[in-house]
Amino acid sequence: MRQFAHGLVIGKFYPLHVGHLALIRAALAQCDRVTVQVHVSNVESLDGELRAAWLREECPTAHVVVGRDDHPVDYTSEAAWQAHVQVMRDLLDAPVDAVVTSDAYGEELARRFGATWLRVDPGRLGTPVSGRAVRADPARWWWALPPAVRAWYARRVVVTGAESTGTTTLALALQEHFGTPPVPEYGRTWSEIRPGGLATPWHSAEFDLIAREQARLEEDAARRTPVPLVVADTDALATALWHERYVGGPSPSVLALAEPRRPDLYLLTGDEIPFVQDGLRDGEHIRHAMQARFREVLQVSGVAWVELRGDPGERLAAAVALVEPLLATPRALADPLPQVGGEDFAAVAGAGA
Repeated sequence: MRQFAHGLVIGKFYPLHVGHLALIRAALAQCDRVTVQVHVSNVESLDGELRAAWLREECPTAHVVVGRDDHPVDYTSEAAWQAHVQVMRDLLDAPVDAVVTSDAYGEELARRFGATWLRVDPGRLGTPVSGRAVRADPARWWWALPPAVRAWYARRVVVTGAESTGTTTLALALQEHFGTPPVPEYGRTWSEIRPGGLATPWHSAEFDLIAREQARLEEDAARRTPVPLVVADTDALATALWHERYVGGPSPSVLALAEPRRPDLYLLTGDEIPFVQDGLRDGEHIRHAMQARFREVLQVSGVAWVELRGDPGERLAAAVALVEPLLATPRALADPLPQVGGEDFAAVAGAGA
């Protein structure tokens, strides 16, 4: 049995970072049970349930709940204190005997719950990071982000195109240039190992498998990338086009998988270069028609796309010029509710319970 029965941790977790995790893990070390409350306001642009999912992944033994709190952030206002505390009480399923915070407001909050205040890392000297700092410059604080948060922040670039247009060559060159993990084309891997070889008819279930594995490879790379960028050699949308080619029509399941996974940029490799038969490709007779189909689909995809031509060096230079501004523009999060008033907790101490 630990020192406390039930600890409370509150926060916006906007986004989640290692400072939050250190706080929660300190609470878990001293409390038999810990409730982590994610407080979400209507001005924030990151879904509360997504934040909760991140927390549950990193701290599976904590009890994570989400609540709406649009009340003013004013430590000098008794009315604001009462409103915030009521939100917390409504989210609790049992009394707490410990309130765990880094910031000084925890003393007053603990008093209102009749609990002990556990202060962890005062001044954030051990983990000098804040949500505000991450929102302003996620690349600078990349080291402080858990894998799932990195995956959310990472810009996605997909290199795609018909057979023998240099997609893999460009994808590998971009991955090397930016230092990102590889995201290989799983469809090619499956073609090499599929039962019956290339001569047997293709089935929709195979494309479902390919699309799911391609998405998994991309997500895994996004969680591991050392910079806010992932470059993938194809994606589920391309898999949907190859389903059209080999099965004879659209695949609703593959398209449904592709829809929520739209990248920030498509790089379509041009079909002006000579065709090279490697034993796995259909042949030059369909290459230009498939390339035209790629153009049609990308045109209505709602995603920025550029068709790149030239030798490998020219394509790489053009691609880098397109990706660098993307990498330099982090995903934006709206500002949370501002703090008003000061932090004179003595002004409200004793006013409410």
